[in-house]
Formats: sequence, C-alpha cells, structure tokens
Amino acid sequence: MKRKHVLAVASVIGGAILVGCATYTTPTREETLQVVNSSFRDRGIAKLDRLKQSDTQIACSEAALTGKELPKDVSARLEKAALATVKYPADGAYLGDFKQGERIAQTGVGLQWSDTDKTVAGGNCYACHELTSQELAFGNIGPSLKGYGKLRGNSKEVVSYTWGKLWNSHAFNACSQMPRYGDANILTTAQLKDVMALLLDPNSPVNK
Repeated sequence: MKRKHVLAVASVIGGAILVGCATYTTPTREETLQVVNSSFRDRGIAKLDRLKQSDTQIACSEAALTGKELPKDVSARLEKAALATVKYPADGAYLGDFKQGERIAQTGVGLQWSDTDKTVAGGNCYACHELTSQELAFGNIGPSLKGYGKLRGNSKEVVSYTWGKLWNSHAFNACSQMPRYGDANILTTAQLKDVMALLLDPNSPVNK
C-alpha cells in the first residue's frame, strides 16, 4: 500500500475515533442506577435494598465522579448528621472482652447471601487494618491500628471518639469507606464493646 493510501486510511480511522469521542455522553445517575440494579438480584438474606445509598453516600459518589472533594460546609453538615446517629452504651461501659474482639476482627462472615439471619457477623477488620504484631495477613486500605490504645491512651475523649468511629465512621469523615458497624446493624453493642477492648485494653495484643 502506498504511503498516501496509508495516510488516508489513518485519517479516516482517526476521524471516526474523534467523532466517537465527541458523541459520548456521561450516563445520568438514573441510567447508572438502572444498570447497577439490573446486575444484582435478591439471594438469601442479601436483598437489593442494600444498593440504596444514604444521602451521604450519594453526595460522596457524585463528588468522586467529578474528581472533586466535597465542599467543607457539606462535609461538616453530613458529619454532624452522622454523629447524631451514634448510640453510646446506656450502661456507660465501653470495654468488653478483647479476646472476643480479636475473633470479631478476624471473622468476615455475616450478612452474605450464604449466611442466615442467625449467623453471627464479624467485623473483618484485618481486611483493611494492621492490628497485632502476630498477624501477618492484613490489608492496608485503612491505617495501621497497632498500638492504638498504647499511643492514644483511654481518656474520655479517645474512648468516645473510638466508639463513634466504629458506630458510624461518617461522623468523622463524610466519605469514609469504613463500614458503619453500629449504624448499619453489622455488629451488636456487645460486639462493639469487645472490639473497643481489642483497641484500648492495655492487655490486648494490639497494645503489646
């Protein structure tokens, strides 16, 4: 093929690509949701209502699509609303059994289609965090929590913050990817106390 023919073909292909790019339009939120919803179905205890986003999740998703952070005033408003959902222990006791807390941190079962409503859910904390020196398999999506209580102490402010973070992580970071363990009914109050002990008890392996 002669050079001029090659250039002509390339020009046609390039023009087609440019036309294709020029006619592309970003799908609307409704169109996106329709595709997402059609890709899932109810199975066991896993129902489609899990796809419904909270106002905070909607705001964070839309911000992510534009590549921008939430405006500070919007973040502050959403975080304030999330903090208002936090339910602190009625008995004033925050720490349970750190040994049970370690089991919860290690366990990822619960709320899956293959589970039942009788399955005791875990926190699967190691999927995102380093917690103890003994555990070699852990994720790094979240920060290391090794030495959490040893570094921060157990003041009223630290204890209250930690409980709030576990209950509804959006209270301190509107677009946090951390599960809302209390607010979303993933863990019970008793389980949350055990995880608190894992993080704050001086005898916990996290603080050794």
